[in-house]
Amino acid sequence: MEKIGVAMTDPMVSYLEKQLEKRFNLFKLWIHPLNSDYLQQNAQSIRAVVVSSSSGADANLIDALPALEVVASFSVGIDKIDLAKCVEKGIRVTNTPDVLTDDVADAAIGLAIAVSRRICECDRFVRSGSWTKGDFGLGTKFSRKSVGILGLGRIGSAIAKRAEAFGCSISYCSRNDKHHSVYKYFPTVLDLAANSQFLFVACNLTQQTKHIINRQVIDALGPHGFLINIGRGAHVDESELVSALLDGRLAGAGLDVYENEPHVPKQLLQLRSVVLLPHVASDTNETSTAMADLVIRNLEAHFRNEPLLTPVT
Repeated sequence: MEKIGVAMTDPMVSYLEKQLEKRFNLFKLWIHPLNSDYLQQNAQSIRAVVVSSSSGADANLIDALPALEVVASFSVGIDKIDLAKCVEKGIRVTNTPDVLTDDVADAAIGLAIAVSRRICECDRFVRSGSWTKGDFGLGTKFSRKSVGILGLGRIGSAIAKRAEAFGCSISYCSRNDKHHSVYKYFPTVLDLAANSQFLFVACNLTQQTKHIINRQVIDALGPHGFLINIGRGAHVDESELVSALLDGRLAGAGLDVYENEPHVPKQLLQLRSVVLLPHVASDTNETSTAMADLVIRNLEAHFRNEPLLTPVT
């Protein structure tokens, strides 16, 4: 397969890059962009493209690669891939579900505890020498609180199981009532927020879920509530989130994702009531390797005319 052209949209983990170079003729789009003479001369040989959660395959990229057969996402998210265009042109799409579920769920619970117990503030308090001048203030417990989960898919279910271990009561909102679930179902996110002290966002990003966490939902969560987002940044209306935190209409937020990554609203950076991660919820050595292996196996299956392991289209 070493003569098959595969493009990468941006640098990902070095392990994936090395494995692709071993098996295919790898084109690095951050070195040779779409408008470069080199890429235009080789575009006909590129039959696959590997994208990440920060990049994607839009119509321009798809049209620039006339021999493209498959888009492999080094992520579970597919919101940056023009699926309609892929379907129209018969291009297969794969992603990497399951292998990152545990890490993202772990990070979600970690964010909830970090922001409610003020873990990062505590760390700064000790390092600054402030402990010698007085005691630190009180935090909020996570155990036995009401937890609402927006999106009870793989990751949402894993968050629920972890929250159960803390004695939390679990509710959820999803496109449909999952009758097999033992958790309480709310048909709207507004109802879910009104009955939750911690609201976890774990649904897919679609046109319907963009800014689903708006002022009404934030106000329903209330001044003692915490918002945890490990989904996509665009799920949350960031201006309304900042406003609620500044006004005290929301107790705090734990965020791994942002609408215009890597740019984060400056006001969020100044707030003590938030814990911020740089979109790393799934970024462990073990999971990155497993995701890379799954990308490779999907590509190899496609070029051998075998069934894809994790097809999206």
